[in-house]
Amino acid sequence: MPTTHNDLVTLLRAATPLIAIESPEEDRVIESFRHAIADALLPLHRWSITEGLRRIDLDLSDSGGDSVDSLAPDASYTLQYMRQQAARGIYLMLDFNPYLRYPMILRLLREIVQRQGGVAHTVVLVATKLEIPEELEPYVTRFSLSLPDAKAIADLLRAEAFAYSRETGKRVEVDADAARTMVRNLIGLTLNDARQIVRQLIWRDGALGQDDLPELAKAKFALLNRDGLLHFEYHTAQFADVAGLSRLKTWVNQRRGAFIGAKTAIKLDPPKGVLLLGVQGCGKSLAAKAIAGGFGVPLARLDFGSLYNKFHGETERNLRAALKNAELLAPCVLWIDEIEKGLAAGSSDDGVSRRVLGYLLTWMAERKANVFLVATANQVQELPAELLRKGRFDEIFFVDLPDEAIRTEIFRLHLHKRELDKLGFEPTTLATAAAGFSGAEIEQAIVAALYTAAGAQRGLIQQDILDEIRRTRPLSVLMAEQVEDLRSWAKERTVAAD
Repeated sequence: MPTTHNDLVTLLRAATPLIAIESPEEDRVIESFRHAIADALLPLHRWSITEGLRRIDLDLSDSGGDSVDSLAPDASYTLQYMRQQAARGIYLMLDFNPYLRYPMILRLLREIVQRQGGVAHTVVLVATKLEIPEELEPYVTRFSLSLPDAKAIADLLRAEAFAYSRETGKRVEVDADAARTMVRNLIGLTLNDARQIVRQLIWRDGALGQDDLPELAKAKFALLNRDGLLHFEYHTAQFADVAGLSRLKTWVNQRRGAFIGAKTAIKLDPPKGVLLLGVQGCGKSLAAKAIAGGFGVPLARLDFGSLYNKFHGETERNLRAALKNAELLAPCVLWIDEIEKGLAAGSSDDGVSRRVLGYLLTWMAERKANVFLVATANQVQELPAELLRKGRFDEIFFVDLPDEAIRTEIFRLHLHKRELDKLGFEPTTLATAAAGFSGAEIEQAIVAALYTAAGAQRGLIQQDILDEIRRTRPLSVLMAEQVEDLRSWAKERTVAAD
């Protein structure tokens, strides 16, 4: 899929019969062809249902070109006109897709691209989204415009700041470090989308500063994720919000500089990702959020359930689109929660799970974008062996049930979160009583105790929490055999997160 000016010129000189371009930037597509024909030396025409067919490589009128005929908006007439031309030409057909459903139109276009009329025209289908009929697939070459580079984005930033100053008479206050970060974060967007975000940030307060970076991340994600395949986690956690996980915290802190591109004494490859296995409710999801907070980058969550589609090939297409959007959001953390549920092969899925796994493994091995993958799983026996092979992830961490010291810290964190830490509770006593509890079960005990106190129309006391702990049967008791099997499996195969 060529993307440069020279590639486009080569396609035109080679008399490529049919080119398909998916892009919302219609004006930019047209401008790219205007530049290309300066080297290819071919006449350039544009067709739309509203204006008909016009030649646009010559400035023949104020309207931007020469109208071929008053009947030109008719699609079949336009294709007949092309067949009658003795000289080669390039024809940009804007939003022509709906007409390809008609047998007459489809047949005429096939005859043109098959060169049955003898003239080697190049027909270019341009639309935001194209569905190419099977009859045309053998002849089509797909082309995409290159996205703007850092220089183009920086020029855009300056132009929008100048436009704001010209309109308001006020100078835009620009933080140089923040502006450089914005340029890096806007790479991956079209110029139109980048301009939309920059204008929003400038007009919000007449400045571009560090406080605009979170808003930029949200706006960029909203533009990239039009299909709703990813979920943007607006509130990531910090490691200070997470009890335990000391080894995982150290591991992430050691790699933060390499991931964000900071200068290091030794050249280091950026980290690729981790797999978090563990007992349910022990903080794997919170750890994923804290990793994004530790790196200081956005967090996007991929739900495999949203990818699956009953139509053949659509699930794989959705996965490709989701991973592409994650790359465009880079640098970021991509969190795949309960990954085993999306990769467990069923007897009736026609191999979809295997194809999804294959594409995911290929992406993990070959991706160039700075996307750190965090996968979490509860049922290790359902994970395919290919995913666990050494080298797929930088490390596999096991998040175990918290010991007494970590349970004490969990009680402190949750009591502080609810502004209850100054009411005389004894976290150590509570932690001792909650032996075998996960972090989620500890939190739920506090929540349930609060409801008990509210029902009695009084304040919370420690005995309320102790009573809830006594009434609760934690997962380590309800599913003791499964939990112990998981812990035994992980002991020699993974790195303890604590």
